[in-house]
Amino acid sequence: MAFNGDEGSVVSLEEASGWTANYRKTISEGEVIGQFVGKNQLLKILNQEGCMGIRFYYGVGDDGLKNLIAVGVEGNENDMTEGVILEQFIRCPPKCSTKNGLNS
Repeated sequence: MAFNGDEGSVVSLEEASGWTANYRKTISEGEVIGQFVGKNQLLKILNQEGCMGIRFYYGVGDDGLKNLIAVGVEGNENDMTEGVILEQFIRCPPKCSTKNGLNS
């Protein structure tokens, strides 16, 4: 099945809050619970010719901290490994939103 750019689903805050709470129960206090990337960086991926969306990979940096790697994906479901690949997202903590259902 090919990707068409409509993959994924909108969920309620209640659902998302439950899932993030489940995750926080599995980690030690102070571990990464989220990451931020700027719109302009994401657009570098999305604006590539043939890009249908973004795949996020989980990684662990040389510093031992969890990180995300983002890469564009073509309609044939293949990663655009010759294109833009993002990393160095801003970790939460320390750069977190005010307390809300997704982070507390």
